[in-house]
Amino acid sequence: MGKIVCAGLGPGDPELMSVKSDRAIRAARHIAYFRKKGRAGQARSIVNGMLRDDVVEYAMEYPVTTELHFDSPEYRAQMVDFYAEWAHRLAKLSREHDVVVLCEGDPFFYGSFMHLHTRLQGHAEVEVLPAIPGMVGCWNALDAPFTWGDDVLTVLMGTLPEVDLIQHMGRADALVVMKTGRNLPAVRRALIATGRLDDAWLVEKGTMPGQRIARLSQVDDADCPYFAIVLVHGQGRRPEATA
Repeated sequence: MGKIVCAGLGPGDPELMSVKSDRAIRAARHIAYFRKKGRAGQARSIVNGMLRDDVVEYAMEYPVTTELHFDSPEYRAQMVDFYAEWAHRLAKLSREHDVVVLCEGDPFFYGSFMHLHTRLQGHAEVEVLPAIPGMVGCWNALDAPFTWGDDVLTVLMGTLPEVDLIQHMGRADALVVMKTGRNLPAVRRALIATGRLDDAWLVEKGTMPGQRIARLSQVDDADCPYFAIVLVHGQGRRPEATA
Protein backbone atom coordinates (compact mmCIF):
# COMPACT_ATOMS: atom_id res chain seq x y z
CA MET A 1 0.00 0.00 0.00
CA GLY A 2 1.36 3.38 -0.98
CA LYS A 3 0.71 6.83 0.41
CA ILE A 4 0.02 10.37 -0.76
CA VAL A 5 2.84 12.85 -0.19
CA CYS A 6 2.10 16.54 -0.69
CA ALA A 7 5.38 18.27 -1.45
CA GLY A 8 5.44 21.98 -0.67
CA LEU A 9 7.45 23.72 -3.40
CA GLY A 10 8.20 26.99 -1.64
CA PRO A 11 7.95 30.45 -3.21
CA GLY A 12 8.92 29.42 -6.75
CA ASP A 13 12.70 29.23 -7.06
CA PRO A 14 13.50 25.47 -7.08
CA GLU A 15 16.65 26.16 -5.05
CA LEU A 16 14.45 27.38 -2.18
CA MET A 17 12.63 24.06 -2.03
CA SER A 18 13.33 21.85 0.99
CA VAL A 19 15.74 18.96 0.57
CA LYS A 20 12.94 16.59 1.60
CA SER A 21 10.53 17.83 -1.10
CA ASP A 22 13.29 17.82 -3.71
CA ARG A 23 14.14 14.21 -2.88
CA ALA A 24 10.49 13.10 -2.94
CA ILE A 25 9.81 14.77 -6.29
CA ARG A 26 12.89 13.36 -8.01
CA ALA A 27 12.07 9.85 -6.84
CA ALA A 28 8.34 9.97 -7.62
CA ARG A 29 6.84 7.58 -10.13
CA HIS A 30 3.41 9.27 -9.94
CA ILE A 31 3.02 13.07 -9.78
CA ALA A 32 -0.22 15.09 -9.47
CA TYR A 33 -0.59 18.86 -9.63
CA PHE A 34 -3.26 21.54 -9.93
CA ARG A 35 -3.54 23.73 -12.99
CA LYS A 36 -5.93 25.94 -14.91
CA LYS A 37 -7.30 24.47 -18.14
CA GLY A 38 -5.05 25.25 -21.06
CA ARG A 39 -2.07 26.11 -18.84
CA ALA A 40 1.04 24.13 -17.95
CA GLY A 41 0.48 24.88 -14.27
CA GLN A 42 2.76 26.87 -11.99
CA ALA A 43 3.60 23.90 -9.78
CA ARG A 44 4.51 21.75 -12.78
CA SER A 45 6.68 24.52 -14.21
CA ILE A 46 8.69 24.78 -10.99
CA VAL A 47 9.75 21.12 -11.19
CA ASN A 48 10.79 21.16 -14.85
CA GLY A 49 13.91 19.06 -15.24
CA MET A 50 13.47 17.31 -11.89
CA LEU A 51 11.15 14.43 -12.84
CA ARG A 52 11.98 10.87 -13.76
CA ASP A 53 11.77 9.93 -17.43
CA ASP A 54 9.11 7.32 -16.65
CA VAL A 55 6.97 9.51 -14.39
CA VAL A 56 3.19 9.32 -14.77
CA GLU A 57 1.55 12.74 -14.49
CA TYR A 58 -1.98 13.63 -13.31
CA ALA A 59 -3.06 17.17 -14.13
CA MET A 60 -5.87 18.19 -11.78
CA GLU A 61 -7.57 20.89 -13.85
CA TYR A 62 -9.82 23.31 -11.99
CA PRO A 63 -13.35 23.31 -13.47
CA VAL A 64 -13.52 27.08 -12.92
CA THR A 65 -11.13 29.78 -11.70
CA THR A 66 -12.27 33.37 -12.14
CA GLU A 67 -15.18 32.71 -14.52
CA LEU A 68 -17.60 32.57 -11.60
CA HIS A 69 -17.55 34.52 -8.35
CA PHE A 70 -15.85 32.39 -5.71
CA ASP A 71 -18.78 32.87 -3.32
CA SER A 72 -21.51 31.85 -5.78
CA PRO A 73 -23.42 28.57 -5.27
CA GLU A 74 -22.43 27.34 -8.73
CA TYR A 75 -18.73 27.95 -8.07
CA ARG A 76 -18.90 26.17 -4.73
CA ALA A 77 -20.79 23.21 -6.16
CA GLN A 78 -18.30 22.69 -9.00
CA MET A 79 -15.29 22.99 -6.70
CA VAL A 80 -16.75 20.61 -4.10
CA ASP A 81 -17.29 18.00 -6.82
CA PHE A 82 -13.80 18.61 -8.21
CA TYR A 83 -12.05 18.07 -4.88
CA ALA A 84 -14.22 15.06 -4.04
CA GLU A 85 -13.44 13.41 -7.37
CA TRP A 86 -9.68 13.92 -7.07
CA ALA A 87 -9.58 12.81 -3.45
CA HIS A 88 -11.26 9.57 -4.55
CA ARG A 89 -8.91 9.10 -7.51
CA LEU A 90 -5.77 9.75 -5.50
CA ALA A 91 -6.89 7.50 -2.65
CA LYS A 92 -7.57 4.70 -5.13
CA LEU A 93 -4.20 5.19 -6.82
CA SER A 94 -2.37 5.22 -3.48
CA ARG A 95 -3.56 1.70 -2.72
CA GLU A 96 -0.93 0.51 -5.19
CA HIS A 97 1.57 3.38 -5.55
CA ASP A 98 3.06 6.32 -3.75
CA VAL A 99 1.73 9.58 -5.23
CA VAL A 100 3.42 12.96 -4.89
CA VAL A 101 1.11 15.98 -5.11
CA LEU A 102 2.81 19.29 -5.88
CA CYS A 103 1.75 22.45 -4.06
CA GLU A 104 3.20 25.94 -4.44
CA GLY A 105 4.22 27.67 -1.23
CA ASP A 106 3.33 25.77 1.94
CA PRO A 107 0.47 23.27 1.52
CA PHE A 108 -1.29 24.26 4.75
CA PHE A 109 -1.05 28.01 4.09
CA TYR A 110 -4.04 28.65 1.78
CA GLY A 111 -2.91 25.77 -0.44
CA SER A 112 -5.39 23.94 -2.66
CA PHE A 113 -4.20 20.62 -1.23
CA MET A 114 -5.96 21.43 2.04
CA HIS A 115 -9.27 20.62 0.36
CA LEU A 116 -7.95 17.19 -0.60
CA HIS A 117 -6.34 16.63 2.78
CA THR A 118 -9.64 16.90 4.64
CA ARG A 119 -11.33 14.49 2.24
CA LEU A 120 -8.51 11.94 2.34
CA GLN A 121 -8.63 11.42 6.10
CA GLY A 122 -9.45 7.77 6.80
CA HIS A 123 -9.11 6.84 3.13
CA ALA A 124 -5.35 7.05 2.55
CA GLU A 125 -2.07 7.59 4.34
CA VAL A 126 -1.08 11.23 3.83
CA GLU A 127 2.18 13.06 4.53
CA VAL A 128 2.62 16.80 4.04
CA LEU A 129 6.09 18.29 3.50
CA PRO A 130 6.18 21.92 4.70
CA ALA A 131 7.76 24.74 2.72
CA ILE A 132 8.54 28.45 2.65
CA PRO A 133 5.28 30.36 1.96
CA GLY A 134 5.22 32.43 -1.21
CA MET A 135 4.82 35.70 0.69
CA VAL A 136 8.19 35.12 2.39
CA GLY A 137 9.93 34.91 -0.97
CA CYS A 138 8.14 38.09 -2.05
CA TRP A 139 9.07 40.20 0.95
CA ASN A 140 12.66 39.02 0.74
CA ALA A 141 12.68 40.20 -2.88
CA LEU A 142 12.15 43.72 -1.48
CA ASP A 143 15.47 43.42 0.37
CA ALA A 144 14.31 45.08 3.59
CA PRO A 145 13.19 43.75 7.01
CA PHE A 146 9.44 43.19 6.91
CA THR A 147 8.56 43.16 10.61
CA TRP A 148 10.19 44.94 13.54
CA GLY A 149 9.83 44.67 17.30
CA ASP A 150 6.20 44.22 18.28
CA ASP A 151 4.78 44.53 14.76
CA VAL A 152 1.62 42.51 14.12
CA LEU A 153 1.67 40.80 10.74
CA THR A 154 -1.74 40.68 9.03
CA VAL A 155 -2.40 38.46 6.00
CA LEU A 156 -5.52 39.30 3.99
CA MET A 157 -7.23 37.94 0.90
CA GLY A 158 -8.05 40.52 -1.76
CA THR A 159 -11.38 38.72 -2.16
CA LEU A 160 -12.61 40.07 1.19
CA PRO A 161 -15.35 42.74 1.19
CA GLU A 162 -13.83 46.21 0.99
CA VAL A 163 -15.16 47.18 4.42
CA ASP A 164 -13.35 44.19 5.94
CA LEU A 165 -10.14 45.09 4.14
CA ILE A 166 -10.30 48.59 5.61
CA GLN A 167 -10.97 47.33 9.13
CA HIS A 168 -8.08 44.85 9.07
CA MET A 169 -5.66 47.24 7.39
CA GLY A 170 -6.43 49.90 9.95
CA ARG A 171 -5.23 47.59 12.73
CA ALA A 172 -2.24 46.11 10.90
CA ASP A 173 1.44 46.94 11.15
CA ALA A 174 3.08 44.76 8.51
CA LEU A 175 0.55 43.80 5.85
CA VAL A 176 0.28 41.09 3.17
CA VAL A 177 -2.58 40.99 0.67
CA MET A 178 -2.91 37.85 -1.46
CA LYS A 179 -5.27 37.04 -4.35
CA THR A 180 -5.16 40.48 -5.91
CA GLY A 181 -5.85 40.48 -9.67
CA ARG A 182 -9.33 41.83 -10.39
CA ASN A 183 -9.62 42.67 -6.69
CA LEU A 184 -6.85 45.27 -6.91
CA PRO A 185 -9.18 48.31 -7.18
CA ALA A 186 -10.82 47.43 -3.84
CA VAL A 187 -7.42 46.72 -2.27
CA ARG A 188 -6.14 50.08 -3.50
CA ARG A 189 -9.17 51.96 -2.15
CA ALA A 190 -8.75 50.26 1.24
CA LEU A 191 -5.07 51.22 1.34
CA ILE A 192 -5.96 54.82 0.51
CA ALA A 193 -8.64 54.86 3.21
CA THR A 194 -6.12 53.69 5.81
CA GLY A 195 -3.25 55.89 4.59
CA ARG A 196 -1.09 52.93 3.51
CA LEU A 197 -0.97 53.24 -0.29
CA ASP A 198 2.32 55.15 -0.51
CA ASP A 199 4.05 52.38 1.47
CA ALA A 200 2.59 49.48 -0.53
CA TRP A 201 4.54 47.31 -2.96
CA LEU A 202 3.38 44.81 -5.57
CA VAL A 203 5.51 41.70 -6.12
CA GLU A 204 4.68 39.39 -9.01
CA LYS A 205 6.39 36.02 -9.49
CA GLY A 206 8.59 36.50 -6.43
CA THR A 207 11.90 34.52 -6.64
CA MET A 208 10.99 33.26 -10.14
CA PRO A 209 11.99 34.26 -13.69
CA GLY A 210 9.98 37.31 -14.69
CA GLN A 211 9.87 38.66 -11.14
CA ARG A 212 8.41 42.17 -11.04
CA ILE A 213 8.59 44.64 -8.18
CA ALA A 214 6.75 47.96 -8.28
CA ARG A 215 5.25 50.61 -6.04
CA LEU A 216 1.55 49.81 -5.98
CA SER A 217 0.74 53.49 -6.54
CA GLN A 218 2.43 53.15 -9.95
CA VAL A 219 0.63 49.95 -11.04
CA ASP A 220 -2.47 50.09 -13.21
CA ASP A 221 -5.46 48.14 -11.90
CA ALA A 222 -5.62 46.13 -15.13
CA ASP A 223 -1.94 45.17 -14.88
CA CYS A 224 -2.11 42.85 -11.88
CA PRO A 225 -2.24 39.04 -11.99
CA TYR A 226 -4.31 37.09 -9.47
CA PHE A 227 -1.30 35.68 -7.66
CA ALA A 228 0.68 38.90 -7.28
CA ILE A 229 1.12 39.92 -3.64
CA VAL A 230 0.74 43.37 -2.09
CA LEU A 231 3.11 44.12 0.78
CA VAL A 232 3.36 46.93 3.34
CA HIS A 233 6.35 46.89 5.70
CA GLY A 234 5.88 47.22 9.43
CA GLN A 235 7.67 50.00 11.30
CA GLY A 236 7.86 48.45 14.76
CA ARG A 237 9.58 49.59 17.89
CA ARG A 238 13.08 49.76 16.53
CA PRO A 239 15.86 49.84 19.14
CA GLU A 240 17.40 52.91 17.55
CA ALA A 241 14.07 54.73 17.90
CA THR A 242 14.04 54.31 21.69
CA ALA A 243 17.75 54.52 22.40
